[in-house]
Order: sequence, then structure tokens, then C-alpha cells
Amino acid sequence: MPKKVDHEARRREISQALWRIASTRGLEGASLRDVAAEAGISLGRLQHYFRTKDEMLVFALRHIETLAQQRIRARIEALDGEPTPRDILRACLTGMLPLDEQSRIGFLVGVAHFHRAVHDPALRTDIRDGIPQLRGFFADQLRQATERGEVRPGRDADDEAMVLISLVDGLSTYILLDVHTPEKAVQLLDMQLDQLFDGPGRSDARTCE
Repeated sequence: MPKKVDHEARRREISQALWRIASTRGLEGASLRDVAAEAGISLGRLQHYFRTKDEMLVFALRHIETLAQQRIRARIEALDGEPTPRDILRACLTGMLPLDEQSRIGFLVGVAHFHRAVHDPALRTDIRDGIPQLRGFFADQLRQATERGEVRPGRDADDEAMVLISLVDGLSTYILLDVHTPEKAVQLLDMQLDQLFDGPGRSDARTCE
């Protein structure tokens, strides 16, 4: 009987090789051959799973995002009691920051994807679809917070959600460039949340450290 190959597991193994390269020397100059060597397979075998570097980057980025979502979900589920909109937003936002090795690698893979997407409209699809979905989720949390009196009426939830996403993108870049420490980045994020959640019904307890 021929050995059954788990193709999805093999793709994840190749992605992990890509992550290792991202964490040590960056992906800008890395070729498919480099990734194949890191994964310990032939170039032909790698191209059986990914025909191009862009296909490999997209798969690796989606896999990293799935892992990040699982970590964020676990952090929210570990909170005591019913999580507030601020708890959920803070868990998501800190989960997007490169505060540990895995999230750092995820951000670096995202940077490589961004660099190629700037010059390739076809690669922008995930960003065009993903960011509005994330903004919508954050905006829903902010609307709930407004109904609870934690955010003052009159704030545009969609705009405020986009500000939070943009803030995390900027802070992530500064962490990697050693402009800010991870601790400072979290402090600045909390400062923005404090300014946003300034309604009379706000909760000052931070339960997602």
C-alpha cells in the first residue's frame, strides 16, 4: 500500500521553514530553493505544494493568522466572568502586536506579503477583504460599549476601529525597529483605550494583562 501523505500537514511544515527564515534573515531575498533547503526537501517537492513564492506566503500568512486567532480566543475564554467589549478589543489588539516569537514571525511574514502586494494587485485581495472584516468586528464591540455607557455617544465606531488597527500596525513596526519596547507599546495601546472608553459606565479594571 502506498504511504498516505497528509498534504495539509506538509504545507504547514513548509510554512514553518518559511517562518524560520523570516525570523533569522528575512524573506525579501529568500527564494523557493532557500525554503526547500530549510524544509529539507527538494525544490520539485516544494513546488508540488506551492508553485510560486506568493502562493507560499499567502498560505503561511493565513496559517499564522489562524494560530493567532486561536491564541486570542483562548485568552478571552480565560477571562473571569463575561468579557466586556474593552476586554475583547484589548485581547485582540495585544494579540496582533509582536510581543513573543510566534507573533513576531507572523508580523514579519505579513511584512513580506505587504511588500509584494504593493506591486501586485492580485495579492491585495486578502487585505481588502480582511481589514474591513476586522474593522467591522471592532466597530461592533465599540457600538456595544456605547450602549453600555462605556464609550461616549457621538464617536464614529468604524473610524475609531480603524484608528485602533492603524495604531497596532504602527506600534508593531516600532517594536521590531526597537523604537519601543513591547511593554511601552502595550502602555500606549492602553492609553488609547483609556481615551476611547471614557464614558460614565466604563470599567477601569484591566483583566487581560
